[in-house]
Amino acid sequence: MPPTTKKSLKSQRNPVAQVSSPVLSFQATRRNLPHIQEPGRVYFLTWRCRAGQNLSAGERKIVLSALLHYNDGKWKVYAAVILPDHTHALVQPLPHPDGGAYDLGEIIHSVKRFSVYQINRLRGAKGSLWQDERYDRIVRDEAEFLEKWNYIRNNPVKVGLSEYPEDYPWLYERT
Repeated sequence: MPPTTKKSLKSQRNPVAQVSSPVLSFQATRRNLPHIQEPGRVYFLTWRCRAGQNLSAGERKIVLSALLHYNDGKWKVYAAVILPDHTHALVQPLPHPDGGAYDLGEIIHSVKRFSVYQINRLRGAKGSLWQDERYDRIVRDEAEFLEKWNYIRNNPVKVGLSEYPEDYPWLYERT
């Protein structure tokens, strides 16, 4: 596949860059936080809005839609919640056609990039919405998987946005 240029991205209907670099084996990178990837693993993710930024109801819908765009294509989303100032997700990058798995960082970058593009269009604004960094943690066992799922599920209740998890419109749970 030829590399995508900024010019060709702007001419596309969907400005999301193609995720194409597989993670073939254990990989560790670091910015401010460490990021560890290993094919076949499940991750608990959190990323936040920049200070002073909050998402409206319509904007949370955009973010959830962007997060689910690659569901069952490049990653499996088990649970996700979009709150006014941050996002949590429980995901698993899927096998890449060239071996290994899709790169978690590239998928998240794509979700953040597309959502900020759509939100900025809606706001008539420019610039960053999301903090550059994200928190990601490899889920180590079934007990931790269930604990993270319940954390995501109950987060809107905990912060007073909903009386029951099922009533919160920006909560996704895989059935």
